[in-house]
Amino acid sequence: MSLAVVTLKKGEGRLLKSGGMWIFDNEIASIMGSFVNGDIVLIRDFDGYPLGRGYINTNSKITVRLLTREERQEIDRDFFESRVRDAWEYRKKVVDTGSCRLIFGEADFLPGIVVDKFSDVLVVQSLALGIDRWKEVIIDLLKKVLAEDGIRIRGVYERSDAKVRRQEGMELQKGFIGPEFPTLVEITENGVKYQVDIKDGQKTGFFLDQKYNRLAIQKLCRNAKVLDCFTHTGSFALNAGIAGAGSVLGVDASQLAVDQATANAKLNKLDDRVKFICEDVFELLPELEEKGEKFDVVILDPPAFTKSRSSVKNAVKGYREINLRAMKLVKDGGFLATCSCSHFMTYELFTQTIGQAARNVHKRLRQVEYRTQAPDHPILWANDESYYLKFYIFQVCSDR
Repeated sequence: MSLAVVTLKKGEGRLLKSGGMWIFDNEIASIMGSFVNGDIVLIRDFDGYPLGRGYINTNSKITVRLLTREERQEIDRDFFESRVRDAWEYRKKVVDTGSCRLIFGEADFLPGIVVDKFSDVLVVQSLALGIDRWKEVIIDLLKKVLAEDGIRIRGVYERSDAKVRRQEGMELQKGFIGPEFPTLVEITENGVKYQVDIKDGQKTGFFLDQKYNRLAIQKLCRNAKVLDCFTHTGSFALNAGIAGAGSVLGVDASQLAVDQATANAKLNKLDDRVKFICEDVFELLPELEEKGEKFDVVILDPPAFTKSRSSVKNAVKGYREINLRAMKLVKDGGFLATCSCSHFMTYELFTQTIGQAARNVHKRLRQVEYRTQAPDHPILWANDESYYLKFYIFQVCSDR
């Protein structure tokens, strides 16, 4: 079958040539041959030099997503099996695979698809038309490869309900792929048990990317008084509790999240020391300050305050405000764990914003460690979007 050929303009494709995987609509000189959106196409430079194969969607600003740099590589079941095997072999070496991200889109050379494993259940999120066609093949292959290691997957749920699908000209989709099963799934991570709501929880149901960052705060929390802001389903709070914190207060603006976090505390027999309240963090922090409250450890794990370049300025204000407030609530010599999960809030900008907050409240920060996302969310160099989580732990000292 002859494939349509996408030819780049002269001087374009810099991202692709430096190791990236996307071609934008304004980089394309011509598309020769017939195709329908979602098809595999050949990619050539302006002078005909072969750059690989990918799938096309003219509805999207990201018009072509690269699958392989080998022009002669067939894109078939064998191709996807090779990619899936590579992804699984990598994870067996770098992460606890009880629950983990099995496929992380571009960073696993499978652009547009994410698959999370929660114990013996898979949750899939397909965000691009070309990969959507191969979604069920990829799931079958994952089941096959995992079965070879004695892991039987009892069910698959689709969470392709992210709005970004509309930019691809696709409908949002959510539901079972194959037989139905209970959608509350119990997992254990860092010794903490959670009920994960894969049907109605955020994204795919649980944020696996913070796994080892949650573990990193445990050593600071023994006998401590801890405040966990934007607690979601209570993950940082429960890690503090299981590490022997004296008391933990978790805060989230969602009553559903607070109810789930409370149930998780009960599940771990921590409900006597780990409590959750439904409050707006931005309103609560000044109130706690006014009451003269102080904590040994304050944790900030906010949602992405910016999902586009245009809203970065407002996001900076938000990050500065919560970090400034949190520093005021940390006892002298106590600890602040703070993060940003927005790709657009770069490492440099996030670092600068925290520095400004510290200067504004006359605090000295001693960096304990800097971390990123867990290695089952690998950062692919030249694919900037794969590097999104920035996580700091500081000791907060009074200006002296």
